[in-house]
Formats: sequence, C-alpha cells, structure tokens
Amino acid sequence: MEIRRDKYLNDLINRMHNQMIKVVTGIRRSGKSYLIFHIFKNYLLEQGIPESHIISIALDQRKHRQYRDPDTLLDYIESCIQDENMYYILLDEVQLLKDFEEVLNSLLHIDHVDVYVTGSNSRFLSKDVITEFRGRGDEVHVFPLTFKEFMQVYDGDVYHGWADYLLYGGLPLTATMKTEEQKVSYLTRLFKETYLKDIIERHHIEKTQELEDLVNILASAVGSLTNVPKIEATFKSVLHSNISANTIRQYIEYLENAFIIHRANRYDVKGRKYIGSPSKYYFEDVGLRNARLEFRQTEETHLMENIIYNELRARGFSVDVGLVEKRSTNHGGKTERVQLEIDFVANLGSKRYYIQSAFAMPTEEKRAQEKMSLLRVRDSFKKIIVVKDVVNVTQDENGITTMSVYDFLLKENSLEL
Repeated sequence: MEIRRDKYLNDLINRMHNQMIKVVTGIRRSGKSYLIFHIFKNYLLEQGIPESHIISIALDQRKHRQYRDPDTLLDYIESCIQDENMYYILLDEVQLLKDFEEVLNSLLHIDHVDVYVTGSNSRFLSKDVITEFRGRGDEVHVFPLTFKEFMQVYDGDVYHGWADYLLYGGLPLTATMKTEEQKVSYLTRLFKETYLKDIIERHHIEKTQELEDLVNILASAVGSLTNVPKIEATFKSVLHSNISANTIRQYIEYLENAFIIHRANRYDVKGRKYIGSPSKYYFEDVGLRNARLEFRQTEETHLMENIIYNELRARGFSVDVGLVEKRSTNHGGKTERVQLEIDFVANLGSKRYYIQSAFAMPTEEKRAQEKMSLLRVRDSFKKIIVVKDVVNVTQDENGITTMSVYDFLLKENSLEL
C-alpha cells in the first residue's frame, strides 16, 4: 500500500514553474526519493505531461554513473530538450555529481525547464545548502511520517498504532516492517552506520565516542531545558571526559545541520523577545531517539511532547518554548517573580497557538497546574492543552481548549476545533 504524502506533493505543486531549484531536504530514509520519483512524477503524468518531457536520473545507479560528470549531464539534458514545451528535471542523490551547485545553477539558464533535486549525505542535508544556489533555491523539507501518515499502513487500531509509533517512530521503511526485531535492528544500525558515519566523515571527527555520548545525553534530555555548560558538566562528572564547551557546541551544530535534532528556543511571550540558553532539543524521529538509548528510556510523557513538536513543524509552524512570569508571595512575605513555561508557541504567518502537552490531568490540582501558564497570556490567540486520554474536545470559561492527542494528530483542522 502506498503511503500518501499529500502535503509534500502540494508543496511541490505550489512551487512548479517558479524559476527556482526545488531542493528536497530531510533526514536519510524519510522518503525524499520516493516523493520526487514516484509521487510527483506520477502527478506530472496524470496532468498529461509526456514522459519524454520528464528527465529523471538517479545518480546512485551504476547505469547512470557517467552523468556524475557535470559536462556529460548537461549535454545529456540539453539533448533531451527537443521543443519549446516545459521539461521537468528530477535528480536524485545529486551530491554524487561533481560541482553540483554550479551544475544546478547552470540548469536555471536553460529555457523552459523546471528542476527538482534531492540528496542524502550530510553535505547535502546541511541546513545551509540553499545558500549554495545564490538565492535561487526553494526548499521542501520532508519529515518522517506523521502519525496520520503512519496510520495509513498500520494494521491495527489507533491505540496500538500509537504505542508502535511512540516506540519505533515514523521512518517509512520502519512502518512497513512486520517484527519488532526488524525495527530495532534497522533503527539501531541506521543511526550508527549511516547518520553518525555521515557526520564523522564530513567533519573528520576523530573522537567519535564523544559524539556518540553527546547524542545519548541529548536523547536522555528530550523535553528538558539544557545548555552547553550543563552538558559539559555531565561529561566531566558522569563520563569523566574533558571535552570542551566549544567542541560540544560544534557537535550539536553538526547534529542540527543533519536534521537529526532540532532546537526549540525560549520566547518571552509578554516581552516579545527570545531568551538565551537554556533550550530544548527534540529528535526528528522518536524511533531513532529510542534506538540510541537501546529502547530503555521510553517515557511516554517526553515522547508525546516530542511527537507534538514534530507534528507542528511538519504542518509548517515555527515552534518555540514559551515563557511567562507570575508574581507570588514567598513564606517570608516577599513578592517574587516565578517563571512559568508554555510547552509550545507555534507561529505560521499571522497564526499563533499556545499549546501544552499534558499526559494526564486526573485531578483538579493538575488541571489548574497545566492551565496556569496559559492563563498568564493576555492576547487573543488560541490556547490548547493536548492530553493522552481519550476525551471530547472541550473549551472552558477562559477559552482554553482541551483535546486528546489522537484528535490533535489525526484531524487536519485540529487546531481549529
């Protein structure tokens, strides 16, 4: 059964003929190649585009290795263009092409072509790859499967599906595997032999154990505020390592640039400004995160928070950690300021949502605790609490909406419920 990835197809459709290079980025095995070579190509054919006007080359295939030479590739593409109608160029594993930035910029000077490319090593996956195209690159970032996409191929009910997704994540191949042994082995090997290997080779890292230790520290701290000094202290006290703060900072940047982790910065809601460290780090795929820890630390509370964060980003939102202040009186009668956290402040254009991830709210005290920070926000943007329990979508007298994680993840318009 084919997994539909309608959002990304629509992203590509909306960018057609915009005279820019459509650069499909994303973590390895997230479905980038399948998107352009199957889903998007089939769309073009359905629109009546002749196959002769779709030039698709997978540069990792042995039969196409001659096209890794830039001049050979350009000559071939020019030879395929026989008329004045639009031609669509689809290139996969473009990092295998020598001087690929120069080649792709050259393609923009050919009349009536529309260019789509993807690649899968850490050089191509880096966040700043778009800058190589001198303002003529248009990025479409492909995430692993959302829970809704995952459920298209899951053979079971939504509750068992949630348990599987929480543990093994949303990489497309993982979702189609039949046994737990397959999934565990695949995710474990993929992280070590592909993702980390890419980073190590690209950046010529010699102390590889320290990189692996850092990944484990960040994996253990999902959903918790942390910073470089705190991580450095952990290395010294727990791992007895003298790794420097600069090296830690650099390694985190490598992991971010390869889209393995994402940083959520703190945002002062009232002051409307960003605050420095500490920050939170979330993993692009929770299955990969769990694999790094050998599936031993699978606290549903933190993983649910990671999944909500990924869902918001997959919907196109920029996501921060919100911060509001409350004045309270201590035991000595003095007034002091207390900082309250809002899990996510999600922004997209003129839209903003304040969202709390609350695994459960079994008591009135717990409900009051989860609502406290939201009640300190004085603007009119929507405020939502997402819980694990199956509940009806409700709105209280303060306008705070409560919904289940299933409604939030499975309903396309869930933020408007």
